[in-house]
Amino acid sequence: MKQFLVIVLIGIAIVMSGCSEDNSQKTDKEISAGLVVTESGLGDDSFSDSAFQGLEQARDELGVTFDYREPFEGDFVAQMEELITQDHDVIMGLSYNAQAAMEQLAEEYPEQQFVLIDAVSDKDNVTSITFKEDEGSYLIGLIAGMRTKSNVVGFIGGERIEVVKKFERGFKEGVQAVNKDAEVLVEYAETFDDDALGAKLTREMVNKDADYVFHAAGFTGVGTLKEAEKQGIYAFGVDSDQYFVAEDAVVTSMMKNVNIALYDIMKRLVNDEQLTGEHIELGIEENGVGLAPIRLIELTQSQQQRIDQEVNQ
Repeated sequence: MKQFLVIVLIGIAIVMSGCSEDNSQKTDKEISAGLVVTESGLGDDSFSDSAFQGLEQARDELGVTFDYREPFEGDFVAQMEELITQDHDVIMGLSYNAQAAMEQLAEEYPEQQFVLIDAVSDKDNVTSITFKEDEGSYLIGLIAGMRTKSNVVGFIGGERIEVVKKFERGFKEGVQAVNKDAEVLVEYAETFDDDALGAKLTREMVNKDADYVFHAAGFTGVGTLKEAEKQGIYAFGVDSDQYFVAEDAVVTSMMKNVNIALYDIMKRLVNDEQLTGEHIELGIEENGVGLAPIRLIELTQSQQQRIDQEVNQ
């Protein structure tokens, strides 16, 4: 009888131990993300790198894991679906170029959660995040308008899409708000991937007396920044702090905090908050856009107050 009781008790202990292990695994489930960057890939010192940095921070601080793909051939569906098969909690795609692929796969995998950056989807399992680029580029325009000596400044866009047009509008409005006499030159490269073309467009603007140039052109804009340095004029970076691309030219950069947005998504998942397919729009107030440190020039007290007024209103 005693032997029977011992066997029963051991069996109960094993069952309880197994239950305890299952609960622990469920509680400590590792949260993971799959990221598809832009066709330019990593190393753009801009949009893709900022997104990658946000997931790196989430990995280091929140303990999440992530994998990524670079769709150099524009094969967004194949790259995204490969990540889906890895059973990530969320699949993230950057820019409007990822939208069609993501929406197709959102229908094929209705239980998979997606996050789309810089475009808006109406799919229930796609959370869309956009930014108020015009608010951030308005600040850049203020600086250019206040500090230009030639009264000629330039804007170079990548593809002629709505999100880039928002950069252009905000920049022009900022310049005009403080300098009615300034001329704003505008050129579109029609690509985000050609740094040589970015350099060429910048030279053409310098030949028209531009002394400050702002780009929203991805890797094309890297050419703009380096050419501005070569030509001895000032420039503004975009998306991330691009000072180190051209340290003798980049005054500041319009920060588009994709890194913060993706970090916050991962934090929500770690805290067991569900994504709801909502549209999140981030501006200055939400820390979605802003300015990198101002270098190379020194603003007067009144000029700094003008910028602070916009940031703190």
